[in-house]
Amino acid sequence: MKRQPPREMKSLALAYMGDVIHEKHVREYLIQQGNVKVQQLHQQAIQFVKASAQAAVVLHWLENEILTAEELAIVKRGRNAKSGSVPKNTTVQTYRYSTAFEALIGFLYLDEQTERLESMLRQAVDLIEKGDDPS
Repeated sequence: MKRQPPREMKSLALAYMGDVIHEKHVREYLIQQGNVKVQQLHQQAIQFVKASAQAAVVLHWLENEILTAEELAIVKRGRNAKSGSVPKNTTVQTYRYSTAFEALIGFLYLDEQTERLESMLRQAVDLIEKGDDPS
């Protein structure tokens, strides 16, 4: 079966993959920090993977022009993707930017841009730890 190029994949498929890649990175990061209590790990992970945190990161990248033209196109597609539902604890705008963040992470992963992916994931963790999340 021929593999579809990530550039041609639907934004929500990219976001689906990006969600798991980001979550995996956050979990590894927290465990490496020496946190071992599962309940504590879960509560800390939520601060990194919640929609408002992801939206704040992607907005920071947009405002500071950190993204390449290709990445910007992926983010715009992700932001404009219609998922059909929005979680009750967030706004539509926040959820759309969160989806854009996940789509970009999924794209970088599936496109095998490993160095760029790792760089962006580290930046996301750093930004969230600094408290750039507006929520």
